[in-house]
Amino acid sequence: MTPKIIIRFAIVNEQTDGPIKRIIGFVPARNLFPLFDGLDLEANPRSAKVGSVTADILETLTETPKLFHFKSKGVLLGASAYSSLERNRYELEFGDPSAEGILDGGHNMLAIGIHILSYVATESEIKQIKLWEDLRDAWERNRSAVEEIKNDLDFLVPVELLVPTDPEDYDSLITFEASLLEICAARNNNAQLTQETKSHQKGLYLEIKNRLPKKVADRIEWKTNEWESDDTRPIKARDVIALAWIPLNRLQEAGLLPGSISVAPQNIYRNKGECSKQFERLMERDDVTNPTDGARRELHNVAVISAFDVLAGIPALYDKIYAEFPAAYNAVGGRFGGNSIVKMFDPLKRKTANNKNDYVATQPYTHFTGIPVKHRYPDGLIMPLVYGLKGIMKIVDGRVAWAEDPTEFLDRNLKDIASAYRLVLDMARFDPQKLAKNQASHEFAVGEFEKALFKEQARELIN
Repeated sequence: MTPKIIIRFAIVNEQTDGPIKRIIGFVPARNLFPLFDGLDLEANPRSAKVGSVTADILETLTETPKLFHFKSKGVLLGASAYSSLERNRYELEFGDPSAEGILDGGHNMLAIGIHILSYVATESEIKQIKLWEDLRDAWERNRSAVEEIKNDLDFLVPVELLVPTDPEDYDSLITFEASLLEICAARNNNAQLTQETKSHQKGLYLEIKNRLPKKVADRIEWKTNEWESDDTRPIKARDVIALAWIPLNRLQEAGLLPGSISVAPQNIYRNKGECSKQFERLMERDDVTNPTDGARRELHNVAVISAFDVLAGIPALYDKIYAEFPAAYNAVGGRFGGNSIVKMFDPLKRKTANNKNDYVATQPYTHFTGIPVKHRYPDGLIMPLVYGLKGIMKIVDGRVAWAEDPTEFLDRNLKDIASAYRLVLDMARFDPQKLAKNQASHEFAVGEFEKALFKEQARELIN
């Protein structure tokens, strides 16, 4: 159902320029209730999060509420359909909640909501509000109570509406919708909007998100500030986007990636921002995606789609290599835990150890799927091996795919690959920076995976 709300201004003015009409003015806080009732921050590139910004806003609301509309930039709304009603009222209809709604001012809305709830909710309940979603839950629980104090909320909030000049004119409407995302990004520039957040708003990550295992996708911070957890850290979107370049580079080598766009293997570890930029450059090509609603795009390139199908399994393979490499290294005569950069998890040994710094006090887990492991060490040590997975990818009918089941392949071959890779580790003296930032170590790992695959295929032909 398309969200539809009515906003009533105390003071309002309209400005029109081309396909965009701007409606600006001051709205009494009590007239913002429809926003709290019916909207979220899906259209805002950043999710609102309690912090120093909201603390400053709350201080203003508490100390000088009569000056709030002069001290705050307020809230920016965008809607593709609207009607001008009597008494400074506007009915707004948000056709695409991912691109329309609250475009900027999420922290203002969060602080205003907390301020209103502070009149009716318990102190404990207020302290539990960290994100916009927490506010929405508390708002729903206390909705009848805030309605009773509604008339006391007379402080003004600056509100700006962006609507199409002529909602009935198709060309004008398309131009307006395409402009919203650019306006939204520009308004958020002072908040250092990340490359990944911008790409997410354009829909460039949707196909990846849909293919990843849910337990991985749910832990990814697709846009700034949307993650809040006391017990686990989020996976950054750029971590997954960087890994996408393993199958994408395989396509590029086969001449199947539009524009011959690629990234250096070492950048998957050392320069993930560059990986994100190159990803957006690829995904905004018309031979990869088509524009749909406004600035959002839809993937249609079958080669790139196949790369995302392969990517879906790489986070789990990454964690499998991280978890199992120490044992594989030890199995060929090494002593992985004997290196100072590696820390062991062994609570019993830690109690009696002369040097407790050799051990970690808390259970370490792998980055993507949360597998408990016995060793904690920098991911740079195994990053070339993760890139080595490219060596067991094949090209079939213009698509990239696994030549063998990658999990079973690692079960059979990781020990032999570790034996060869040990030379690289020893030459780098277990320096994760030297390993992960060196293109030669990545290409060496790819070669070892290819060699192991070739040996298996040769044995199958003989047998």
